[in-house]
Amino acid sequence: MARNKAEFTDDDDSLLDELGVEAEAEGASIYTPREERIMAGFEEVQRFVAENGYTPLHGADRDIFERVYAVRLDRIRASAECIAILSSLDSQGLLAGATAADISSLESTSDEDVLEALGVDRQATDESDVTKLRHVRPRAEVKAAAEEVAQRTPCQDFAVHKPMFEKVQRELDAGIRKTVKHRDDFDPEPGDLFIVAGQKVLIAAAGPSFTTDYQRSDRRLRVVYDNGTESDLLLRSLQRALNRDAASRQILAPDANKTPLFANQIDEEDAASGSVYVLRSLSRHPFITEHRELVHKIGVTGQDIKKRLAGAKKDPTFLLADVELVGSYKLANINRSKLEGILHQFFSHTRIDLDLKDRFAEKIEPREWFLVPLHCIQKAIELLTTGGIEHCSYDRDSATIINRATGEPV
Repeated sequence: MARNKAEFTDDDDSLLDELGVEAEAEGASIYTPREERIMAGFEEVQRFVAENGYTPLHGADRDIFERVYAVRLDRIRASAECIAILSSLDSQGLLAGATAADISSLESTSDEDVLEALGVDRQATDESDVTKLRHVRPRAEVKAAAEEVAQRTPCQDFAVHKPMFEKVQRELDAGIRKTVKHRDDFDPEPGDLFIVAGQKVLIAAAGPSFTTDYQRSDRRLRVVYDNGTESDLLLRSLQRALNRDAASRQILAPDANKTPLFANQIDEEDAASGSVYVLRSLSRHPFITEHRELVHKIGVTGQDIKKRLAGAKKDPTFLLADVELVGSYKLANINRSKLEGILHQFFSHTRIDLDLKDRFAEKIEPREWFLVPLHCIQKAIELLTTGGIEHCSYDRDSATIINRATGEPV
């Protein structure tokens, strides 16, 4: 018969010790609200160190958050209570500099001052009530953010990427490159660049798409940061990081107007940038069935197209149905995101609005499917090649591309 832990004898404890098993009393240790807040404050400092590679510094030239974290760390190091609570969590050695002199120098600091430095704000309704907080993130949220940063590792081949980061910064300073707000539904390819949390981020490699248990498309990315670290994270994790940062941006390639969007021939010196692909859906949805010859998806990818389309019937991007490839065009020396944006904007007034739901009854909102005949898509791509698309528009009523100045078909 099974016994409760409380019924184990001393002999049982000895046997467990020999087996290397630690017997714990029932009732895990529970931190007080005060201890939870101190831990949460310290974890934010740890996250800063993990992201930047150094402890936060004081100074008027420093970011306001770095200055806050610097004060916070000073107060933590000066509090015997904080050191006792946090020493087991100090994987980065941030408390190693705390000494008796440090503590005595701020021995007059009150508990309220320490809590304030840790980001704690007591409710004015009851000064003794430390269980109610304002403006303090839940510990689970802070911990999750810290764990995401902790997944970064030193980039072993950063010497290869460093000159590129420096060149990009020079081009940004000179206005050769520009930044834009990233699209919510972006799907980055190797070579794409972003700014998140004040750091430049390079998509160094991207794995094949796969479908999650929630029927959502995802990909594994190798991401290199300009501080010499890298991370192996999912596309949706990167999307969340960009969306959390209101100042995040995508870095565009040098002005695409100075070079052709397409190269008629790809020379050895050209960098193959991927392909434009046009798909026709094989979905049995009534609207698609009725207009199958007109409903097309226009996409751009740096992957092999066949790999990009693998598992289409499980991917909401492809309307949870198999697809037929009806056109593809090789690209060279162009910015894929900009090209895709031009094509999508050109046909934006024909974007379809379908009432589709996945198996979890969640609505699917396709953004890359348009009600336009294939020959018009081919003509638009031809106009991109020759540089005349800026003078044209698509007339939905006549299903033709027209010259805006003359109103005549092109």
